[in-house]
Amino acid sequence: MTQVRSILLTLFLLLPVTLSFHPQISPRIIVSNTRLYKNEATHDVRNDFAGDIDPDELKIQNTLQAHQSTAARLSFPTSVRSLVHHQHGFAVLSTNSKSNPGYPGGSVVGFAPDPSGRPLFVFSGMSSHTQDVLVDPKVSLTVASQDFKGAADGRVNLLGEMERVKDPEEIEMCKEIYLEKHPGAFWVNFGDFNWFRMEVKSVRFVGGFARAGTISAEDYASASPDPISKIGGMVASHMNDDHSDSTISMIQHYIGVDVEAAKIVSMDCLGMDVVVKRTPKGGDQPQEFKIRLPFVRKVEERKEVKEVIVQMTRESAGASK
Repeated sequence: MTQVRSILLTLFLLLPVTLSFHPQISPRIIVSNTRLYKNEATHDVRNDFAGDIDPDELKIQNTLQAHQSTAARLSFPTSVRSLVHHQHGFAVLSTNSKSNPGYPGGSVVGFAPDPSGRPLFVFSGMSSHTQDVLVDPKVSLTVASQDFKGAADGRVNLLGEMERVKDPEEIEMCKEIYLEKHPGAFWVNFGDFNWFRMEVKSVRFVGGFARAGTISAEDYASASPDPISKIGGMVASHMNDDHSDSTISMIQHYIGVDVEAAKIVSMDCLGMDVVVKRTPKGGDQPQEFKIRLPFVRKVEERKEVKEVIVQMTRESAGASK
């Protein structure tokens, strides 16, 4: 029972927190009864815990919650634009079915975002989704993060309307953007393939547990993709393969929590998201959950990522001596 209560306490302390970072102001905490955006979702997690939770474990949980409540993160619009821009270029397009009126149709399609974040598509005239959008242009596109594995990972649902691109100059621009994302797409020059662009009207975003909401089309279009997210996966893989002990040491030094294992799952200009494993004091079953490990300073280029990680590794190693 103590183990169950400890797990619930972890969820209570970590789930109701949503953070927003702006370059000119400090990150601010948004608790469960406040909305970062108008329709932001929250988790209903009970806080009437009873029973004997290990006092030392309670201190650790409070330390973790205090750190995470102010940990710098990308803003919602930047997170969404980064996910869409740096993803592998495949997503689920939902349309209103022409052949089965009243039912939605779903297709896995290739896409590439233009500079404003509008998805570009090239569809065969024979495809069912092509016929659907010609009748009803209202669609949604569900885009999962590059390494999506489950509910703790980010995904985006773009809602909008499809329009056919007919201007020859615009078509050439679409081809250039699309081929950069899909260099092997030889069919872009086929005569029976047509170009479409999705005008985004609204965006729904889930960045993992307790980080969900909606953003306007204007905020989405005006945001810029984070430059570090593109190469973050490669850096994370290197750290996980060769320097996982360093990640564990950084968590202990900068957050004040000992963990048994740590795997970096994403990285951006402000820090890292890390899945950690630890066994609560007084318990015998390990817990696994995601935490935020901010960089000591914002980074803009790939070489700066290496520099800041080396700095944090050295400072963590020095503090442990």
